[in-house]
Parts: sequence; structure tokens; C-alpha cells
Amino acid sequence: MLDEEMDEEEELDEESPTPVGVKLGSTRTVLVQPQGNVVRTHETLTCLATYQDVLTGKRRAVYGEEAANEYPERVQFMLRSGLPEDDERAETAATFFNKFARANNVPEDSVVVYAIPTIDNERGLSNLAEVIEQSGIGSQLIRSYPESLCGSVPALGGGLNAIERIFIAINMGSTNLEACAYRRGEQLSGFSTGSVTGNEVDRWIANNVEEETQGRVNIDQTTAREYKEEHGDFNNFQPFTDIIQQPGGGTHEFTIERSVVDALDRYVDEAVNEIANEFLPQLANRYIKIYKQTLEEPIVLTGGMACIPGLVQEFEDRLSKELQHEVEVTAPEEPVTAAARGAQRIAQRFVEDDVY
Repeated sequence: MLDEEMDEEEELDEESPTPVGVKLGSTRTVLVQPQGNVVRTHETLTCLATYQDVLTGKRRAVYGEEAANEYPERVQFMLRSGLPEDDERAETAATFFNKFARANNVPEDSVVVYAIPTIDNERGLSNLAEVIEQSGIGSQLIRSYPESLCGSVPALGGGLNAIERIFIAINMGSTNLEACAYRRGEQLSGFSTGSVTGNEVDRWIANNVEEETQGRVNIDQTTAREYKEEHGDFNNFQPFTDIIQQPGGGTHEFTIERSVVDALDRYVDEAVNEIANEFLPQLANRYIKIYKQTLEEPIVLTGGMACIPGLVQEFEDRLSKELQHEVEVTAPEEPVTAAARGAQRIAQRFVEDDVY
């Protein structure tokens, strides 16, 4: 977990509202807030489970890792598509986030900036807005900014340098691949696809494992995601072994050599294809001068897939080859938490400038 020391000039008056950054993600939710002279990052799985209290008979709820570990058969990941799609998921998301915010002592008297996906889903975004408004925090100010912009803030220097620049950001999330050119914070020519995602990689890994083991092993997507996060590495992948319980008793030990790396290799190829042949031509057709300028600036990768060791360099090499033009690609430290950390910096600027 990344905690950052606050500079002296960043320290806020004790009477000022607390600046908070939040990313409600499909797999993980991140909350960032100052505590003393340290900006702390809190992270949990975006899930909730309910159970009946054996003493009182009341329904109670647990969230995050506790819910996933103790109630795996009925835990709800209510934002699997990136947004709460219906009233039931919105209600579950509100319960989850209220418990998470209270557990981390987020004050009601706060300025809260949310990093949200750039998805053309009016109902889902409306439901997310309701979850945010009902959270009981952000009484001073609530604002939302694109996830890829917030995630780029920690990648492009101190403060809010990203807001003053012209660049391309690509969000490699679980549910969508998003790309956008930004001009001093303004979105230009946004692009999103659900066909190249972290969740798709998990499905590919599961299918590859079945094929590599000649049908002897079937894993679920949660296990596939764990393989990806624990063993995915473009720089130094090492084959690994696992053990499963067989029907009727006994265990089966197996070794994975290609399933994870092949899925990751396919992901980078398909992501490069979407950016080079869909997003960038669209940008060039609309803003040719901006297009040329952005290719001379670092392209920022954000989102969970950017955490895979070596992926940023691999993406840079393959995109440069596809475009026949050398480009520079970068990523923030700890991409999973970067959007919430960037959102917190924006919230802090609102507080510093008394704009709330």
C-alpha cells in the first residue's frame, strides 16, 4: 500500500474539510485521505455478503476480503460491469461503500473527488451518482473526473501537472479498455471497448489451463485472476505448479508453462490493435494537430493490467512497431491505486483554493 508524505505547503488547516479521493472499481475500491501529515491509501475488494445474526435474527453485512473469504458461495461483486446496472446492485453498492467509508473514518465534512469510468451507460452512471450522493461523505463538495485522467496525475509529476498538459491516457481496467486525449483536462475523442479487458484475460487463462492440461484441470475466473496477478510477468515469467482436489479423493499436481503468458501476450496485441487502428485514427481525423503532439508526449497507462511487470515496455515496443513511429509509454507507481490518489490531489487543490 502506498502512503505519501505531505509536503509542508500541502498541509491543510485543521478547520478545512478533508480532501478525499475515491475509485469504486469493479474488483477493488480505493479510498485516499490525509491522516496527520500522511496521505493514506485504503484498498478493499468491491464486494458484499449478508448473513443472519444467530442471536438477534437480523440481517448483517460484511464487505471486502472478509466477505470473499467467509462467504465465497454468495458474495456479490456488484460492479462487475464497471457500474451498478440496476437498483438492486446500486443498493448493494451503497451499503458496501457506506461500510467501507465508516470503517476508515472518512468525515462527513469532506471534499470528495471520484474517479469514474468513461462509459456510455447513462443508467449505470446515474446509479453510481446515487451511490456517491448517499454515501454520507462529501458534504462540502462532490466532484467526478474520468478515471484515466485521475490515474495520470501521479504519473506526470507532482501536484496537478497532468491537468496542464496535452497527452493520451489509456485505462487498462477489468471491464473496459479506455483511451482519451486530454488537453488541459478537457477530454478529446474518447474511446472505450469491452472486448479487450482484464476480465477477458482471466477467461483466456482459464481456457488455456484446460487446454494445456489436456482437460484434466478446470479453474474458475477467480483462480485465473490470481494466477495473472501472482505470476504474470513479461520480464521474468517462471513456470509454476498448483494442486487441485480430484473428485472421489486424491490430488492432482500440475505445472503451468504457457497459459498465463499466452493470455497476456494476446492482451497486449489486441490492446495495441485497438489503440493503433481504432482510437488513434479517430483522434487524427478530428484533431490532427493534437494527434501529432500527443505522439511526442508520454502515453500514460493506468488501471490494473498496467501492474503486470514488463507490460508497459511491451506495449511501448509493439505500439511503436505498429505505428512505425517511436512512442514513449509510462505508468504511475501502483496503477491500481493511482486513480484514487490522483482524485485526492484534485480534492486537495479544491480545499487549498477554498473552492467548495
